[in-house]
Amino acid sequence: MKQFKDRKLNRLKDYDYSLNGYYYVTLCTHERVEVLGAVEDGRVIVNKYGEIVRDAWAKIPEHFKNVKLDEFIVMPNHIHGIIIINNPVGTGHALSSNENRKNNDLSVVIGSFKSAVTRQINRTNRMPFQWQRSFHDHIIRTTHSLKNIREYIINNPETWAADENNIINYSIEGKACLAPTGL
Repeated sequence: MKQFKDRKLNRLKDYDYSLNGYYYVTLCTHERVEVLGAVEDGRVIVNKYGEIVRDAWAKIPEHFKNVKLDEFIVMPNHIHGIIIINNPVGTGHALSSNENRKNNDLSVVIGSFKSAVTRQINRTNRMPFQWQRSFHDHIIRTTHSLKNIREYIINNPETWAADENNIINYSIEGKACLAPTGL
């Protein structure tokens, strides 16, 4: 029987990620390969793969009716975005609230997005595209934190040269795709 090494859990233990709220997520390409575009003069220039990512992100609410989107950016090898889950309470839908929430679980939303992007890019790319396994999340609990995260996302291209997700600056083996701390 194959043994798997212990992995750090990425999600907050015992937290229900289908609960209403704002969630900040970071997804990286496999091995931080810069396949989504480039940063020039503090601006992101997305290529055709970055456009696929941007378009698929914008379509998330079409597939998850109780999900809205906030600030978002495509970087050369990762994305940052804010997802808002807003499940109705007491609307009398035929589905139970547990079934509605299950379909809007953050992991389901991100998994669907990653699959759609991977399929679309692999149709146009000669080499297979992959995302890094899993994703980083942060539950946004205050308006101050939301403001700081929005600013971080907007300003991310300007700080690309020093960004810890920039492959040039990455030196810690096995560390997951990083997101800002202290927000």
